[in-house]
Amino acid sequence: MKASIFSKRVSSPSRHSGSPSSTPSRSSHQSFSETMMEENLDLAEVIITASAIDAHRHQEFSSLFVEDRREARKFLDTVSSLQHAMHYYVKLSSASDRLVRAQNLMQIAIKRLEKEFHLILSSNRKNLDSESVSCRSSRASARSSVSDYYYYEDEISDEGEESTSTTPPRTPPRGENAEADLAMADLRNIADCMIASGYGRECVNIYKLVRKSIIDETLYYLGVEKLSQHQMQKMEWSALEQKIKTWLHAVKIAVKTLFCGERILCDIVFSSSEKIAESCFTEISKDAAVRLFSFPEVFGRCKKILSPEKMFRTLDLFEAISDLWPDIESIFSHESAAAVRIEAEAALVKLGESVRIILTQFEAAIQKDSSKTPAGGGVHPLTRYVMNYLVFLADYSGAVSVIIADWSVAAETPLPQAYFSSPTSALADDPCVAAITTRLAWLILVLLCKLDGKAVKYNDVALSYLFLANNLNYVVSKVRNSKLGLLMGPEWISENRAKVSKYLSNYQRMGWSKVMGALPEDPTAEISPEQVTDCFQQFNAAFEEAYKKQASWLIPDPKLRDDMKISLAKRIVPSYRMFYNKHRDDYARRFRFGTDSIVRYVPEDLSNYLSDLFFAASSDNDTSVTSSRGR
Repeated sequence: MKASIFSKRVSSPSRHSGSPSSTPSRSSHQSFSETMMEENLDLAEVIITASAIDAHRHQEFSSLFVEDRREARKFLDTVSSLQHAMHYYVKLSSASDRLVRAQNLMQIAIKRLEKEFHLILSSNRKNLDSESVSCRSSRASARSSVSDYYYYEDEISDEGEESTSTTPPRTPPRGENAEADLAMADLRNIADCMIASGYGRECVNIYKLVRKSIIDETLYYLGVEKLSQHQMQKMEWSALEQKIKTWLHAVKIAVKTLFCGERILCDIVFSSSEKIAESCFTEISKDAAVRLFSFPEVFGRCKKILSPEKMFRTLDLFEAISDLWPDIESIFSHESAAAVRIEAEAALVKLGESVRIILTQFEAAIQKDSSKTPAGGGVHPLTRYVMNYLVFLADYSGAVSVIIADWSVAAETPLPQAYFSSPTSALADDPCVAAITTRLAWLILVLLCKLDGKAVKYNDVALSYLFLANNLNYVVSKVRNSKLGLLMGPEWISENRAKVSKYLSNYQRMGWSKVMGALPEDPTAEISPEQVTDCFQQFNAAFEEAYKKQASWLIPDPKLRDDMKISLAKRIVPSYRMFYNKHRDDYARRFRFGTDSIVRYVPEDLSNYLSDLFFAASSDNDTSVTSSRGR
């Protein structure tokens, strides 16, 4: 702490200055002033020596601020008067016996005030806890409530004196914070007195001794500990994750309650000197605050976290500091507390760098995935993993958007700029939102390209299209039903739903074209009996082949599955019903029903068979098509 802050203590001038014997005769005014000063000095001696600690060495210490507040105010006023007397005498002569006497009395008074200051701080730990102090809506309102005691004490100091005022006497402030306000008022009075007397350093040292230990104890009970990078690297992830949870709980309390309350208390107690308040708060809080924010900074430098699974804890830490940043800047606004802001900012930088690295690794993991495609064309595990990951990532859109704001996707790939146009969303006007939207759209595109490559590994083209439809539908559903929908926008959702429909249309065309092509273009047209027989036989063979092959295919989404069944039924059953009804009566005698018959299915059979599709039947189930089921 700089000595200049505490430079108000009276010191004697040079001994070469003029003495009373060398000056002209005093004026009557000067004689009157000296007489008044002597009387004040005599009165001060009576009051101060009566309260001297040494005089009550063998008695239990009794605080002036507890026993009789009028006596406490009188004592402070006496010290203030004594300080004025010392200034007066030092101007007259540094060798004055009265100056020496005043200085000795000041030492006795300051010793008493130091004891009172320490006692109030120690005995009011509960009343002056950070939570109670930080509950004030602002530092100004806290000062205002404390100042009420000044006015109240001014009035009670004049109690017993005749007054012509018609204003009713002020009552002491009451309420749940009354004791805290009273303690702060006493501390402020003592601090003002000691600082004005040139003993600010002694006052601050006592304050630091008590309040710094409170900060350190609070952080200890909150579970905050300093870990090195080596310690984190060796720690099991489950243990480290638990420490992250502890820190996330602690940091909000530490910033919004502990440090905020201590800043308010410092500003109140040392309100007479902004520099002293600043210096004192920095000294009691800086080390603890730097230690608090060193945890996420070290975590951000730890290689252990560089995997996609660790992303969200990294973002939790980043988000916690970002949310608290306005409070951090406000509480630690002094230049002397810059180390705290620097440490917190360094943590944000390191965590942000880690998030970028993890996102790069995540994209690479998608591109390198070599897992097999599901047998029935269902949703690939990669699709589920990636989309669930992105859904969680979107919940951190605020933090991620800040981290990747100046991180261009286009710089990392040779694809044309059109690929990186941000989808139209309700939030697209915000540059930060546009950044994360573009990044998410790019990651989804990487996934879809990977799925395209996996689709070609199917031996059946229809199954490839069904696979693409299932997976893109899953992607769209995840986007639509999460915060991704707000980021990607309705236009992106609409365009990709149209692609799902196109994939399904291609599936129908490739998977059922033989079935639909087995019947005449006009099912009611007149054709020969031989042609009728041929059409029934071709239809039977095509339907049985398609059904048997697709019995193990699936559509996981219930709505999409039902829509597909309805669509297939509309395209196949009406034409078959018309053809069946047209020729059933004419050839009833010739046609038999059953496994070896020419007409194997009634129209209702087709609807029932189609309704059984896409449920992913187990491989040991009988998937053969039998004759009419007797409906």
